[in-house]
Amino acid sequence: MELKEKIALVTGAGSGIGKAAALRLAAEGAKVAALSRTSDEVERTCAEIKAAGGESIALTADTSDEAQMRSAVAQLTDTFGGLDIVVANAGINGVWAPIDDLKPEEWDKTIAVNLRGTYLTLHLTVPHLKRHGGSIVVVSSINGTRTFTTPGATAYTATKAGQVAMVQQLALELGRHGIRVNAVCPGEIETNIGANTDSRHREKTEVPVIWPEGDIPIAGGKAGKSEDVAETILFLASDRARHITGTPIWIDGGQGLLR
Repeated sequence: MELKEKIALVTGAGSGIGKAAALRLAAEGAKVAALSRTSDEVERTCAEIKAAGGESIALTADTSDEAQMRSAVAQLTDTFGGLDIVVANAGINGVWAPIDDLKPEEWDKTIAVNLRGTYLTLHLTVPHLKRHGGSIVVVSSINGTRTFTTPGATAYTATKAGQVAMVQQLALELGRHGIRVNAVCPGEIETNIGANTDSRHREKTEVPVIWPEGDIPIAGGKAGKSEDVAETILFLASDRARHITGTPIWIDGGQGLLR
């Protein structure tokens, strides 16, 4: 078990990539604090970890809410006594619409969850990581980092590009403390995030493109799985990635190269 006795925080751990990451880190011996806005989902994640013989606590918080996150991080450190790994995964697609149709409050919500939420997660956990060093993995996307062809996704794309810029800036800032900071940038993954995406008038922003033949070359056109992303998160969290920092890793089966 390569993460034995390590302590990890995973945000957005109630479903999808976050849940897969929490389960995978726990399977390698990490004590996992699973955090989500939705208490019943994250309780199920913790129950699965415990059923497999792991240690886990459920934390309920909105990552964009400072008071809730301060309380959650305090509960984590009170329970486990420290922190070694942070997976900043919580995020939303938000509303996808033309820029002149996108409402300011819709823009603000996407920025709040995806960028402010990532900032608060790191702002409140880095002091604990500085004690012994550690690893931060931010879950970004191919949108805004490798592709720009999702109609109407301006707010989402801006946050995902911003996350990678944050990762690269912090890799230099935190390196002296033995903290590595990296990003995973998934392409199409089988999760439920799309079911929570609102969109309107996206046809007004589409740009005609003649696509190359085929889609997602190494996957036969199929979307990836959350477990594919979780494996990369495990690698970046482990000592195997001890010489990797400030690096975005695209997990898209080559999808982004076609666009």
